[in-house]
Amino acid sequence: MTATPRIRDLVPAALRARWVRAGYCPGRDVHALFREQARAHPGQDAVIDAERSLDYAALDREVDRIAAALDAAGVAPGDVVGLRMRNGWRLVVSELAVAAVGGVVLAYPADRGDRDTRGLLGRSRATAAIFGDPGDADGARALPHLRWVFTFGAGESGARSLDAAPASGWAARPVDAEAPVRILVTSGSEAEPKMIAYSHNAMAGGRANYVRALAEVARPGGPMRALVLMPLSSSYGSLVSHVAIAALGATAVLADRFDPDSALELVTRHRPGHLFGVPTMLRRLADRPPIPGEDLTSLVAVVSSSAPLSEVTARSAERRLGARVINVYGSSDGINCHTARTPGEPGAGLPDPSVAELRVVDERGVDVPPGTSGEILARGPMTPLSYVAAPELDARHRTADGWVRSGDRGLFDEHGRLHVLGRLRLVVSRGGRHISPAEVEREIAAHPSVLDVVCVGVPDADLGERLCACLSVAPGGGGSGSAGAQRVPGAARPGAPQAAGTAAGAAGAAAGTDREGLPPQHGGPRRRPLAHHRTWGNRMTRTAAARVDLGTSPRRTGSPGIRRGRAEIRPGRGAAGGDAGAGFPAQRLPAPHRTSGRRSRTASPGPAWRSCRAGRTRTRSPRASEPRCCSPNRSPACPAARCPRSTTGPPPRTSPHRGWRTWCGRAP
Repeated sequence: MTATPRIRDLVPAALRARWVRAGYCPGRDVHALFREQARAHPGQDAVIDAERSLDYAALDREVDRIAAALDAAGVAPGDVVGLRMRNGWRLVVSELAVAAVGGVVLAYPADRGDRDTRGLLGRSRATAAIFGDPGDADGARALPHLRWVFTFGAGESGARSLDAAPASGWAARPVDAEAPVRILVTSGSEAEPKMIAYSHNAMAGGRANYVRALAEVARPGGPMRALVLMPLSSSYGSLVSHVAIAALGATAVLADRFDPDSALELVTRHRPGHLFGVPTMLRRLADRPPIPGEDLTSLVAVVSSSAPLSEVTARSAERRLGARVINVYGSSDGINCHTARTPGEPGAGLPDPSVAELRVVDERGVDVPPGTSGEILARGPMTPLSYVAAPELDARHRTADGWVRSGDRGLFDEHGRLHVLGRLRLVVSRGGRHISPAEVEREIAAHPSVLDVVCVGVPDADLGERLCACLSVAPGGGGSGSAGAQRVPGAARPGAPQAAGTAAGAAGAAAGTDREGLPPQHGGPRRRPLAHHRTWGNRMTRTAAARVDLGTSPRRTGSPGIRRGRAEIRPGRGAAGGDAGAGFPAQRLPAPHRTSGRRSRTASPGPAWRSCRAGRTRTRSPRASEPRCCSPNRSPACPAARCPRSTTGPPPRTSPHRGWRTWCGRAP
């Protein structure tokens, strides 16, 4: 008997049956659908990686071989099977083989140590695991519920190598289409990643309908051929094995890891019509110069998901790749909306009832009229069963009749298009007025020089809180001379209070928040607030290079809750030749320079400026080699020490990255 915890279906069974009758769900298990695809076009490419290419007939044989080995070992229907390996044909085969025996796939990243192995496999009570690296298998034997450990390659501690599994004419057994087949792992602000279970019908039905709509953009009625840049172990990557291949008969070209030049070379060599990636990948692809012999003419659609996509990145990717960019709003909780059917129109697209019905409700759960904001709820063929081993999350995020609470605030316009406004409870209270950071982010992101932006609340002695924006600016976007200080849409009138500094300093001013603690943008609950940053140990580095402080003018922009303010955008210097959007750690501030007197509206296109809010002193560190900790009372290098008004305010705040400070003394 399996030790796997029971996975409940929180959607009423009558609704599930109705979706099957409507044709939204196939009513068949994933392996049965895959076997049908293999018989229909056995010679078509199914999966291509750096090692080999498998057509559907060869992939079917490999799936039978691995499924027979799992079945012979004793893996039973309902058993959770952990998969830890990099992108490649072996991962696709393993996902399909686990589904074939009725197991539940729990795929998770292969490059984050063994913490996930202990945590995810332990909490899900996985009974089996397959590892791509035999070394990973050795540390999994201590898990009490893990009965079988398999590897590709020779392992130790009793691990069985699937490379040695013989060819088999294994006969599949029918599997309940409403049974779980895949657990998606999603990280958030919680200490432990969340696990969400999906059924065969939800994967091959609702999620397949969403991918089918994307496929129709390039080849109406024909099979999709797609280059997949994200890990298949991610929620976004789960659309490949059980969806694109098994349900839709697509060809998947897999990148084992992301590299811009390699990705462009894969497009030239394998001629995909679709490219799937995250915004950071698209930004880096757009920034790459053409390579010799490059041919991107096969691309018709570029799909972006998992993080907010700025207009600047979307336009740059369209120009560079010569293909339409489709933006997907969604989450691992079964929420989905995309712009495939609304090209060039505002918003996140039109909801598709064959994927998920969307509602916008008020605090009482009552639907609000178009133009009125509220919480976004979702329910449909794509809706997952429930959270795994987390009843408290089910209680928090699911309603009694199966709706998923997104935690996002949004509205429908008069044309039925969804507009996502940000997190429901993420507001900054500035002098008693509530401001949505996501709405301000959207206004700032409309500036052509802004690649990415995230707004955070910072303490204010007078107003309680004020809004601080951290920006990543396009190379050369800050201009020079009088163009250095530019007007940002929705920002303040001249004369409003303002501050400028490094984004790292801004992050430090925001109560020392780290990568996970920063608030998400308007893209959804589990999205990274700023694409172009990395964490190194306990320190955070950013390539963003500006702070914006919104003013107090009572005049408003077109979006409610947004104050007009003035912002100065000054470019920063990244580690890659001054490219603020390259996503690499920024260099230390160089070279001495100082300008005294009133605020200048000029800005150098080089390093980020530092300034005191009082406006009396603007300076840079004397030398990168001199002391970096600039306490006003200890170091003459600190400009705040030379500003007579800044000493009445709070002391300078230190950013998470040593050597960067922002002086934020406030005049009385």
